[in-house]
Amino acid sequence: MSALTLKVAVNLVNQAINAGRGINAAPLTIAVLDTGGHLITLQREDGASLLRPNIAIGKAWGAIALGKGSRLLALDAQQRPAFIAALNSMGQGSVVPAPGGVLIRDQAGNVLGAIGISGDLSDIDEQVAIKAVEALELRADAGVAA
Repeated sequence: MSALTLKVAVNLVNQAINAGRGINAAPLTIAVLDTGGHLITLQREDGASLLRPNIAIGKAWGAIALGKGSRLLALDAQQRPAFIAALNSMGQGSVVPAPGGVLIRDQAGNVLGAIGISGDLSDIDEQVAIKAVEALELRADAGVAA
């Protein structure tokens, strides 16, 4: 696979919803972006709050923009807050430096896109994203081990 298709993106969302329901996660919002940071699909579960779509997209967009999972961006935000502030200024507030944005890689390690999830605690969002990616036999790259 050289690029994410709509079919694969929708399958990722379905896998994420199933994984979230399997652990009784709060209502989730899932965004899948291509390598250019463009939204392929977004789904918001019933009961997910107002800003969840923006947060899910921001987690995935930050991962794509910097080539690393949003868990690592969260560490960057703690260690270099001015850097993240500058990124958000340049990206018009698009980077959400919190776990839950995971790069999607093929088995050769090539980036195909990113999945961003918001709705529960960030660690849960990330866990669900990883499960969804791995369910499709792709490699999930959260930046650093959870």
